Amino acid sequence: MRISFSLLAAVMAATFFVTPGARAQTVDELLKKGEPFDQKFAAGEALKFYLPAEKLEPKNVEVLLRIARQYRHLLADAGAKAEKLRLGRIALGYAQRAAALAPNDSEAQLSVAITHGKMLPFAGSKEQVEISPKIKVAVDQALQLDPRNDFAWHILGRWHRALAEISGVKRALAGAIYGGLPKGSNEEAAKCLEKAIALNPKRLMHYIELGRVYAQMGRKEEARKFINKGLAMPNAEKDDPDAKARGREALEKLR
Repeated sequence: MRISFSLLAAVMAATFFVTPGARAQTVDELLKKGEPFDQKFAAGEALKFYLPAEKLEPKNVEVLLRIARQYRHLLADAGAKAEKLRLGRIALGYAQRAAALAPNDSEAQLSVAITHGKMLPFAGSKEQVEISPKIKVAVDQALQLDPRNDFAWHILGRWHRALAEISGVKRALAGAIYGGLPKGSNEEAAKCLEKAIALNPKRLMHYIELGRVYAQMGRKEEARKFINKGLAMPNAEKDDPDAKARGREALEKLR
């Protein structure tokens, strides 16, 4: 088969003179391009880079964790409960893939707990009963791998507080219908959140959540002190505005 000189020249030109925009991007390049949007909580824009990175390396744990985080952000911004749950299930799928690929990675295990926790308020009663122990299992694994993971202590503290808040009547009803709920305590919640603050005093949500626990325990002065401290700190994370809203609501109830 004869190849004309002009055709050969065209092939060589395409090979050696590819414009930078036409070159395939690496995973590292895609992550770098998505990171500024990730830091600004622009989840939709970040996914334009992270999802192509997943196609290149579907078993890259860092990529999977970043994608899971974006879908959690989208869940937070969604309006309808059904849409929140849909986005949460997508996030959970990515988090579980990362956790399975990296069983010794604290952040990968914690991503599962965080995602379950985000979905919990919008799930039905039966699903809430099923989700609660899964959060505890995942966060325990995260802390076993890294006892200095302050956000894991935060999640565990919130888990204890939420379960301690459930009345005996509701707990008995859940047990009769769905098989029971795990037990939590305000005392354990406070210990977890105090630990979180000791490890990372720059996270405002730790203070606000500890204040909410103290409010639940009837320790009003301590509750006001910690909630107000958190409210005075500048927002730095996606969940900070919601944390402050919960803090203000708790303060109103203390009046």
